[in-house]
Amino acid sequence: MTQSNDANGVPAEQVPDATIIDTTTGKAHGHDDCPQCGSTEITRKGNTLSLICQFCRYEWVGSRLEDTHGLGEGIDELSGRVYTSGAADITSDDTLVTIKCTGCGSEVVVDTAHSLESRCHWCRSILSINDKIPNGAVPDGVLPFSISKDEAVRRIAAFVDKRQFFALKKFKEEFTPENVMGVYMPYMTVDGNVGARFHGQGEVLTRRYSVKTGKNSSTTYYDANVFDVVRDFDLHIDDLIVESSASRSNIDNRANTNNIINSLLPYDVKEMVAFDSNYLGEFSAEKRDLNIDDVASRAHTQFLTMARESIRDDITGYDRGVRWTHEQLTVHGSRWASVFLPVWLYSYAQKMDDGQVMVHYIAVNGRSGACMGSVPVNKRRLWGVTLAVSGVTAAISWPLAIIAMASGA
Repeated sequence: MTQSNDANGVPAEQVPDATIIDTTTGKAHGHDDCPQCGSTEITRKGNTLSLICQFCRYEWVGSRLEDTHGLGEGIDELSGRVYTSGAADITSDDTLVTIKCTGCGSEVVVDTAHSLESRCHWCRSILSINDKIPNGAVPDGVLPFSISKDEAVRRIAAFVDKRQFFALKKFKEEFTPENVMGVYMPYMTVDGNVGARFHGQGEVLTRRYSVKTGKNSSTTYYDANVFDVVRDFDLHIDDLIVESSASRSNIDNRANTNNIINSLLPYDVKEMVAFDSNYLGEFSAEKRDLNIDDVASRAHTQFLTMARESIRDDITGYDRGVRWTHEQLTVHGSRWASVFLPVWLYSYAQKMDDGQVMVHYIAVNGRSGACMGSVPVNKRRLWGVTLAVSGVTAAISWPLAIIAMASGA
């Protein structure tokens, strides 16, 4: 297989120049206020996209990210790398950001590793980071929760209930689904304007026949016509979701199972709203720690997989299949944005026999309700059932094999 690659072995954009889309709000850092009265006491209205001022009761809806910045348009015209200001390279590891309160003038420190807002200790105004800052903490868009905590608890309990038989006894005794937490996880969405070329050989069956090779045996043969197959086409990919957290990209299943969060994909990212910290509420948020260059290779690999899938229906006439000998992907252009996606998360720390701690996670997609996770297993019971099944299988299959051999003789 071949690809159009750069020096790092990654399919590269044809035009190296980068274009930046400014997604900042233009507001001074410090106030995410009500557009009618200026109050910072703002909450989300239930599971809707509406925000409501707790002071004057004014309601408004945040703007959709795609509509605000035109991110849903022009994929077929993308050239080189285009990215939003929220997806720019992280330039600092510092998680502490100082905000000057525009209400009273005091300075307040926000720890962006755990939250994107705080409250002024003098005038009680809620201070939030609603613009893009150099350390990469603030995304371009956020997809608010639509699954309630009660519903997430119910789904996690049902997930565990189906696995009760093999679950570790201590886990079953200590399982408390009410301890689930809501968190916004960092991802990137990427649009791709790509070209693909596949070359291989396809076979079409013309005849199938059997040749007797023994008293009670025969061998089946087939004849087929072989054709050179070439597919050369363009593909426009909209909103591919890519992980932007190193802790879930570099999987270490010996320490935890947090990679299961990526199995909750996809999300309805078309409903993404332009980032407004008022949507975060009491939820925590994890800071992005990967740049576009860190995840581009993974995204381009998925582009190639999607290109393969896009022509599957086009090659069904080759009923013996197609064996691709050359695959080439050229990324004409890509467009990146940084986003927060909602996850309900339950964790359980299991102390292993060697003294190490293994953290198991069960997660729920905060939009669709899809649930995935891992449960610590009672290994003795698992091995016991495995041996029992193997014994039953052997008890049934061995007599049948002996009978078959006797019949052949």
